[in-house]
Amino acid sequence: MELAHSLLLNEDALAQITEAKRPVFIFEWLRFLDKVLVAANKVDVKEKQKKLVEQLTGLISSAPGPPTRKLLAKNLATLYSIGDTFTVFQTLDKCNDIIKSKDDTPAYLPTKLAAVACVGAFYEKMGRMLGSSFPDTINNLLKALKSAESQGRGEILISLQKVLSGLGGAAASCHRDIYKNARSLLTDRSMAVRCAVAKCLLELQNEAVFMWTTELENMATLCFKALEGSNYGVRVAVAKLLGTVMATALMPKQAAVMRQNVKRATLDEVLELMATGFLRGGSGFLKSGGEMLKGGVSVSREVRVGVTQAYVVFVTTLGGQWLERNFATFLSHVLDLVSNPRATQTHVEAVYSRRCVSFMLRATLGGLLGEKAQIAAGKEICQAISKQMRAVEAVVNDLNGENKTADVSASQHVMVCALKELGSLVQSLSATASPLIQEPSIGLLETVTSVLLHPSMAARLAAAWCLRSVAVALPYQLTPLLDRCAERINNLKSSPEAVSGYSFAMAALLGGVHQCPLGIPHAKGKLVVSIAEDLLRTAAQNSRLSLQRTQAGWLLLGALMTLGPSLVRYHLPKMLLLWRNVFPRSQKELEAEKARGDSFTWQVTLEGRAGALCAMRSFVAHCPELLTEDVIRRLMTPIECAMTMISHVPAIIKVHGAHLKASAAMVRLRLYDILALLPPKTYEGSFNALLRELVAEFTLTDNSSNTTTSLLRSLCHYDDSVLMGSWLQETDHKSIEDQLQPNSASGSGALEHDPSSIYLRVPVGEAIPGPLPLGVSVIDASVALFGVVFPHVSFKHRLQMLDHFAECIKQAKGVRQQAVQLNIFTAVLSALKGLAENKSTLGPEEVRKSALALVMGALDNPNPILRCAAGEALGRMAQVVGEATFIARMAQTSFDKLKSARDVVSRTGHSLALGCLHRYVGGIGSGQHLKTSVSILLALAQDGSSHEVQTWALHSLALIVDSSGPMYRGYVEPTLSLVLTLLLTVPPSHTEVHQCLGRCLGALITTVGPELQGNGATISTIRSSCLVGCAIMQDHSDSLVQAAAISCLQQLHMFAPRHVNLSSLVPCLCVHLCSSHLLLRRAAVACLRQLAQREASEVCEYAMSLAKKAGNGKDAAINLNITETGLEGALFGMLDHETDRKLCSDIHDTLGHMLSSLAVEKLSHWLKLCKDVLAATTDVGGAVTFEVEKDEEDSEKKDEMDDDIMFTGLGEDDKSKLSVAPRWVTRVFAADCLCRIILLCENADKAHFDLATARSTQAKNPKGDLLVLHLSDLIRMAFMAATDHSNQLRMAGLQALEDIIKKFACVPEPEFPGHVILEQYQANVGAALRPAFSPDTPSDITAKACQVCSTWIGSGVVSDLNDLRRVHNLLVSSLDKVQAGKGSPSQLYSESATTMEKLAVLKAWAEVYVVAMKIKKEAESKPVKTVQSGDEEEDDLSADVLPPDSLITLVQPELPSLSRLWLAMLRDHALLTLPAEFSSQLPPDGGAFYTPETIDTARLHYRNSWAPVVHAVALWLSSTSFGACEEKKEVSPVLSKAVHTGALSTVKTFEDSVKDRMHLMLGVSIEFLCFPRPEEPIEHVMSCLYALSTLLESPCAKTHIAQDQLLAVELLNVLHRLLLTRDPPAVQLQVTAVVQETIKAALDHLQQQHIKKGKEEEGLRDSQFTLGEGGEMGELVPGNSLVFAAMELLVFILVRHLPQLNTRVKESPTHVTIRPQRLPEESARLVAKTVSILAELPSLCSPAGSMTILPTVLFLITGVLRETAVKTADNSVPTAVSAALQGIKTIITSPLARVDSLQTQWTALVRSSLASILEDSQPDESRPDMDEISMLTAITLFLLSASNELVGVTVLQKGCMERFRNALNSSDPWVQARCYQLLLSVFQHPSRPLSTPYIHALAPRVVEKLKAVERSRPRTAAELQAVQEGIKVLENLVGMGEEQNRVQLVALLVPTLISYLLDENAIPSASKVSKSLHDFALQNLMRIGPLYPAAFKMVIGAAPDLKTRLESAVRANQASSKAKDAARQSQPAVQVAPTIKLKTSFF
Repeated sequence: MELAHSLLLNEDALAQITEAKRPVFIFEWLRFLDKVLVAANKVDVKEKQKKLVEQLTGLISSAPGPPTRKLLAKNLATLYSIGDTFTVFQTLDKCNDIIKSKDDTPAYLPTKLAAVACVGAFYEKMGRMLGSSFPDTINNLLKALKSAESQGRGEILISLQKVLSGLGGAAASCHRDIYKNARSLLTDRSMAVRCAVAKCLLELQNEAVFMWTTELENMATLCFKALEGSNYGVRVAVAKLLGTVMATALMPKQAAVMRQNVKRATLDEVLELMATGFLRGGSGFLKSGGEMLKGGVSVSREVRVGVTQAYVVFVTTLGGQWLERNFATFLSHVLDLVSNPRATQTHVEAVYSRRCVSFMLRATLGGLLGEKAQIAAGKEICQAISKQMRAVEAVVNDLNGENKTADVSASQHVMVCALKELGSLVQSLSATASPLIQEPSIGLLETVTSVLLHPSMAARLAAAWCLRSVAVALPYQLTPLLDRCAERINNLKSSPEAVSGYSFAMAALLGGVHQCPLGIPHAKGKLVVSIAEDLLRTAAQNSRLSLQRTQAGWLLLGALMTLGPSLVRYHLPKMLLLWRNVFPRSQKELEAEKARGDSFTWQVTLEGRAGALCAMRSFVAHCPELLTEDVIRRLMTPIECAMTMISHVPAIIKVHGAHLKASAAMVRLRLYDILALLPPKTYEGSFNALLRELVAEFTLTDNSSNTTTSLLRSLCHYDDSVLMGSWLQETDHKSIEDQLQPNSASGSGALEHDPSSIYLRVPVGEAIPGPLPLGVSVIDASVALFGVVFPHVSFKHRLQMLDHFAECIKQAKGVRQQAVQLNIFTAVLSALKGLAENKSTLGPEEVRKSALALVMGALDNPNPILRCAAGEALGRMAQVVGEATFIARMAQTSFDKLKSARDVVSRTGHSLALGCLHRYVGGIGSGQHLKTSVSILLALAQDGSSHEVQTWALHSLALIVDSSGPMYRGYVEPTLSLVLTLLLTVPPSHTEVHQCLGRCLGALITTVGPELQGNGATISTIRSSCLVGCAIMQDHSDSLVQAAAISCLQQLHMFAPRHVNLSSLVPCLCVHLCSSHLLLRRAAVACLRQLAQREASEVCEYAMSLAKKAGNGKDAAINLNITETGLEGALFGMLDHETDRKLCSDIHDTLGHMLSSLAVEKLSHWLKLCKDVLAATTDVGGAVTFEVEKDEEDSEKKDEMDDDIMFTGLGEDDKSKLSVAPRWVTRVFAADCLCRIILLCENADKAHFDLATARSTQAKNPKGDLLVLHLSDLIRMAFMAATDHSNQLRMAGLQALEDIIKKFACVPEPEFPGHVILEQYQANVGAALRPAFSPDTPSDITAKACQVCSTWIGSGVVSDLNDLRRVHNLLVSSLDKVQAGKGSPSQLYSESATTMEKLAVLKAWAEVYVVAMKIKKEAESKPVKTVQSGDEEEDDLSADVLPPDSLITLVQPELPSLSRLWLAMLRDHALLTLPAEFSSQLPPDGGAFYTPETIDTARLHYRNSWAPVVHAVALWLSSTSFGACEEKKEVSPVLSKAVHTGALSTVKTFEDSVKDRMHLMLGVSIEFLCFPRPEEPIEHVMSCLYALSTLLESPCAKTHIAQDQLLAVELLNVLHRLLLTRDPPAVQLQVTAVVQETIKAALDHLQQQHIKKGKEEEGLRDSQFTLGEGGEMGELVPGNSLVFAAMELLVFILVRHLPQLNTRVKESPTHVTIRPQRLPEESARLVAKTVSILAELPSLCSPAGSMTILPTVLFLITGVLRETAVKTADNSVPTAVSAALQGIKTIITSPLARVDSLQTQWTALVRSSLASILEDSQPDESRPDMDEISMLTAITLFLLSASNELVGVTVLQKGCMERFRNALNSSDPWVQARCYQLLLSVFQHPSRPLSTPYIHALAPRVVEKLKAVERSRPRTAAELQAVQEGIKVLENLVGMGEEQNRVQLVALLVPTLISYLLDENAIPSASKVSKSLHDFALQNLMRIGPLYPAAFKMVIGAAPDLKTRLESAVRANQASSKAKDAARQSQPAVQVAPTIKLKTSFF
């Protein structure tokens, strides 16, 4: 392949390769040429042009395949347009000669087609440059057109289209000829030709004025005829032509109008023409012959569907603004279509016509108009409805009206369409539709409710559905609407229409509740039940109303069930009773029933029973939790009666007439439906009778019409859609294309077929439920139930049924046989699917045989759908039987058949059979047949004579490749080469073959998989073959093939991303985003989604460069939505138009990935995007030219050619391509994006939240973009969203606002120190929050707003009380609402919504209170500022700075009521968290804030809001010492119940209430901490821990927890468990705080006991031994011992942070010793805290108990010391070390040392601890950075605190001295200095026996060191300090010495000091440190002289040289001494000293 990449064709290489590979080589060269010509240097091209032209023209006659000829033509044209054009005419003539050639052989055809293609390409590229040669060319082509076969006709038409587009108006002379020749081909028998003609004429009408003037009517007729018998592609193309021509006729193009004086058509004329097609089809309306008057045949459905699409094209082409201006006319026109009797000749036809009209309205109104224009359109629709309704009322009231029924039935269809559109409109507008509902002049609700009284059921149902849509869009309407309907039903009981209409409406509203998260009040359920009961009770009273009342009653009960178990539970007993009473109790009653009654009573009875079964079904479907065995048993009684009754019904029908058939069918339908939902075991006994009914149902035994089921497609595999054509389900026209499917009544779903669907959930992807007609629904239900029951039936019965099926098929003939066979196959598939799901087998040999015979028979059926079903059944059978022999037999049968058969039918059927076998048995099960299957299918795929065989064979091949996986690897190469060959040769008009080739290619890519990345020769070949295949498919004209190409490239990109060229793929995807084909848009977005995950920035860049290229206008054919906002902007724009769920979710994901990768880099761009989307409020004009997408029309309907169509009339030019303003859904998404951007910036760089840094960064790099600079935009966006009409957008806006406040609260404002940046936005925040507190705001928004309020108040942004008040008042007003109590009269939403709102308010207050208390505490703990700083502040800020506890003053007034509400809420929460088995303990009438009915939803709300409340209550309790100062008087009405139920509540003592509150608080906290769910936010855990530690700070709580030791143990155990599951250091720190408080409480308690005990037993000495844990024996019991629990937890923390402490770790063989490292700050704090708690533990124990734990405690503390004593750069002592030292001191100085009985243990303990420390402090190479000083300090602590007997042992003494000696010899002056200090403390120890040995051993060493200083004077301050400390030690020794030794000691000190003095001449030049030493020595000498005068004199006298030095120094000093100098020079010493002081003093 690489050899093909050269400018000239490499003919040598071409000659060397095999014949088969040549076409691929040539194609690859052409592909390369196509890329390179555009980019190459023109000179190079011109040099080689001659040779190139030769090679290319040579290829024309080498019979190139379709893709090759397309590329060839393109390259030739490009070559001429770049290079010289000398020879172009020769080439053109050569092509024309080929076209003229008389050779008609198939072999010559490709050459002819290539020549045709070249001609087209030349004119398209060079147009008028080719001068006047065009008439000959066109005539030549037209001549060829007459004689060509279909492939040639198609190709010639495409070329003509290109010629026309290239020449434009210049070819006017030929237009008529082309038109005449082309138009007759619009009815060509080849669909591909029809498409080509339509495209050619579409191009022609751009310039040919006559087409839309004089020929307009003929054009229309032609188009209608073209639609007859058309396929989907033709319908799309012809609709585009017809719609565009009509639009042009109405608004001609400027250029054309100027040339000729044109008479413009009026709108009425145009619409009239279109209507003709809709109503009369292509039957020619000009022959006004007799048959027209007779009403004639009905219109063919294809024509109607095509014309419907044309209407949409017509309106889309004219644009949104036109529609806005002419909407009234358009609406009345389309509604007139359905009121025309021709459109509604039968019921099904009427439904089809309605669907078409609804589609027109939805596609135009929904897509083209912005929200404001849609509201205006809604008004128009309302007016249309009321006009119709007035007409109907007139007819109904006109008693002697003759044409009554006709008018009413016509009006019902108009009503249905109008109401359906109105409902869809309101639902899509959601909350933004409120102006439409609220404006009284429109009176929407009145208008719609008036239709509930329409005589026709269809209209009433449509009105009910419309009300449901209103309620779902605006949930606040739900309750009032229900009430209104209930009231009307009660008032208008006597009108049958009213009962029916209002019950429909109520049922619809109840069905909509599940879409309204806030629900409806519980009482509404009771209301519905009472109305329904009343209707059923009174049904029998009045025969005129019996039927309606019965139906209405059951409908309401069925709808009630959708509200779910929490509501139905209360009414279940009553329901069960009602159900039992509807059916006869016994066989006898049944017989009696049959005997009496007339046809009317039977009708009512059957309807009633059907209704009851329907309600049961609804119950089973919606309340599965209530289906206990008992309930099922009670349900089975009526159901079994119903089954028995069904068998008697035929007899009743015989007696009373056939009109009962429908009611009987309804009963059967309901029965099948409910049985399918129940477990089959429950009705095993009735299987026989039931199966008889089911089989009779779908084999049409008693049914004379040939009804077929609609389930077959859904039971066949989704992948087979290409064979069955069911991919039409995936187009934008699905809702109308359904009508053309072959099964009965397909696509004719309508509400009136089954009223119960009004309250059921709408199937995914449908806008409105469309149950099929009853006849089809019953068969569907029977088939579905058959599948459920079959797996549970005995083998004997299975055999009987299968044989019966074969018999039924044999008996039936013709069309009926097809119908029966389809139904039977669907049932068999359903049964096989059931078997597979139940994992059961098919049965013994004879059952299999019978089944196999049935299936094999159908594989040869001429109906492709049946063949599909048979193949599927075969595969499923193989799966269910699962035996190799059986599978082999099946496969062999197909092999034999395929080898011998020659007919298309059996070849297709059996090839599919092979594919299905492999699909269901998988690669391993069918591996042995793989080779044979593949070879047969490869052979079939090459059968060029039948494209159908090729399609089926390739499809099966794809299935085999898919299912075989790696086993297929050996066949990849041959398959791939076949795929390529076919792609290069099969004509493009056979799109199914190409689609299957695409499937094969995709499957092959998956099979090779990641290997594709390799570089081996074979892999490279495979890879380049795949890429060539993709390229061919990308160039195909069919959208589905292009979609397949994209998904293949997507897979390639997944496996081998480097080899997929994004620079060509991305532009191609961008173009497809505007495709008119849904599947192609889906594929493009799915591919973009994958690309954006890895390479978002590249994708965006390529898209942008494409947009620029298109903008330069070189390539006008590209139709793009991409403007300067890039691909992102285009995707945002798509969100406004697309309705497909999958597509929208992929767009969201793609934008999400782009956002994650790019938002931080291109911050301004993304923020502008979001801002532009959010700024488009609904108040903008309906169709605005909008910033984001300048040129976007409804992307669904645009195609490749209408981008230069411009209309005058409105006098606009191209810029008026209008796009709608972003709809609310898109705006919500943009608001979510905003929150994501903030989060991304937070994770990226903290500079985004620092204004000073941001400004300086921006100054350096103006392109740098930081979030904080856009703060005003962020606030503005959040504000816009939070104050919108749409509730979802308000939620998103408030969320964004909260995020902004949280992230920016602490960002300081650099220009105003002391202020934060958010302060200037407080007005915006207030304004954004205020509307959320208005009374009509939904609860969820108010709840969210409360959250934002508390965040804002707590953020500390606003310090001025008056400013805070604005927001604070909002919370105060909400608090009043909370206190108002339960059940306000005008309740709109369910009780749980009220709960949510109230709890949110309490939570917000709690958060504010917590912050307020925190500020207050900080203020109290700060030292009171001195006056001067106060003055300073006043100067610099104004006087409005608050006292620091200001916030608390806002909360204080509300605290009394708040505290009560909080406690009540916590009580509720505590009850609700009880496990289910305690549910009997819950109060029967709910809690303070929840009602018993909404308990399940309430739990969630409590779970979200309890944590801050617990913290607040803890703060309140501890600050008021458990509410001691509470007033007992006032108890608000809400809480009188909640405070304490029972009459005793008044006499509670204070102690009891403390106890209660403690239990409540601890209970709630411990319950939560035991098992916090993983999804619980960490803030809840923290709040809970804060609450516990706050609580335990108060004395009451301390005594409580200390008295109940088990409680404390439990608490510690729970905390230990929490640490095991939650990791963050903050949690661990807080846990240690709680432990500390708990231990403190226990210690205080123990102390009090000691004091008590001490008083009682003053005489007895050993009383204290038994107090404390461990008693006399010292045993600590796990589970009861607080100390043990604390130890467990503390050890866990220590080992978590210092794993080296764990001895087991060290012993493990894999252990690597870790050098002690500096702990991170948080860990260090944790370890320190833990150690200090550990040290306290022994004092909780009795002496014996202490001895039990002390070894462990000391082991841990010394371990911590060892691991954390690491030198630091600044010589500071790490917190953990100081805690360990403090701990050692605490323990050694504890009173235990004085307990005699423990002396030996104590001694051993202390000694071994000291020994450990000595061992750890031994100098060691592995620990170079050990901190000797900390270790020395520890040793010194032992020496100072313990008695000499303990530590005076020789071994220890030696060790200690050794350590001191090492430290003295240290090279680090700081270590020396500290060592001197510590030595001093040892020397000064009062116990002489202890200190003397040390003095003897170490003092000489000290003296030596100090003497040595003379030789090396100190150079640094640290060294100087060491010397000074050493001198201090000596001085102290002198002081300690006895008088007689004084002289010797002074003789050591004084000479040393004198040796430090400098020579007077040396002083000026000496360093600063040296001078300081000199001064220090001098001062000390001056001080020592007077202290020991005698000794001093003796020493000085003995050494004259000393004397002289001292004197000279004193003289020099006096000379220079001015007092202040002296003062100044003695300072350094003083300054240096403090740096060494330990943070904590241990001594």
